[in-house]
Amino acid sequence: MQTIGELIDNKKIIIKKTKYAGRLHSKNKLGKILPDNTLQLSLIEGAFLLDEKKIKLLQNNREIKLQDLIKIAAKKNIDFETKYLVFKDLKKRGYPIKPAEKQHISFYIQRQKKDNKKQILIAVFSERDNINIDKIKKLIQKTTQKNNTLWYAIVDEEGDITYYNLTLEKNLKGKIKEHTYPKTKGILLKNRVIIFDKKTAKLLAEKEFFGKNFGEGLQLSLVEAIHLLEKNIITIQNINNKKLSKKETKKYAETLQPDIKQRLTVFNDLKKHGLIVKTGFKFGTHFRAYTDHPNKTHADYLIHVVKKGHTSIFAEISRAVRLAHSVNKEIMFARVDENKIDYIKFGRLRP
Repeated sequence: MQTIGELIDNKKIIIKKTKYAGRLHSKNKLGKILPDNTLQLSLIEGAFLLDEKKIKLLQNNREIKLQDLIKIAAKKNIDFETKYLVFKDLKKRGYPIKPAEKQHISFYIQRQKKDNKKQILIAVFSERDNINIDKIKKLIQKTTQKNNTLWYAIVDEEGDITYYNLTLEKNLKGKIKEHTYPKTKGILLKNRVIIFDKKTAKLLAEKEFFGKNFGEGLQLSLVEAIHLLEKNIITIQNINNKKLSKKETKKYAETLQPDIKQRLTVFNDLKKHGLIVKTGFKFGTHFRAYTDHPNKTHADYLIHVVKKGHTSIFAEISRAVRLAHSVNKEIMFARVDENKIDYIKFGRLRP
């Protein structure tokens, strides 16, 4: 049997029969009970009940169908249909989801008291929405400060939903200690540096997995070479035997990789955390990182470096997370603000 709901001012829905109001509130976790024991529903909750044929909706004795309510709600919130799809999906999965009255947050799910986290906060987006890495960082911080969990729900153009769990990674840690090496020189050849000193080349490769074999020597990426240059382990010469300063080397590297400064900042930081860092080109990212020697383990992380203020579309996130998930790795976006780095982790969710 359907109960009757009344649409008030195109803003809310009131259910007056106490019996049905109580049941929808207690059993279905919908709406809020008012002092007069009536039940007040949001438009999105009302749309769900209409869709499920659990209520009949009236306004001034005229029946309001689902399509009518969707049109009314969309005039107030252009993203209503996107949010509704997420609400319906999680509701059908059994989650006690409630509309949120917070900026940038669409819904929340109250956790049970036994859980460490208080609430799951859900931000809803369309696949065509732009993202800003600074806003993502701030939202994660606000969420975790209150001991809550943050989910992103992305709705594609066909209405399918992808969920992500967002966190700031604070515990990046590997088992590799930094070593000391005999000082040597490297030769700059366009976009790599070659070390021909067999002894030092072997040590760099064995101890911290720097570079790749080049005959009996070692070829280094520009990031690796500048890292070792800054630690005074190598000096760098060009093919005319001219010794290059750190400044000259970095300036040259910027002509090939304009974001070399940000990449180097992240590379150095990952090394400080005891990780082995290699190129992530095969995975479409800047770096892959190992917590132990690559002969003992696969890479644990894929790291994509972005500057403060970076904007993009969700397709970039989707590609990165999907690929990382398919190769059993975690994807992190390293947001660089001068020398400060925030590692933002996107984890694929199946609610």
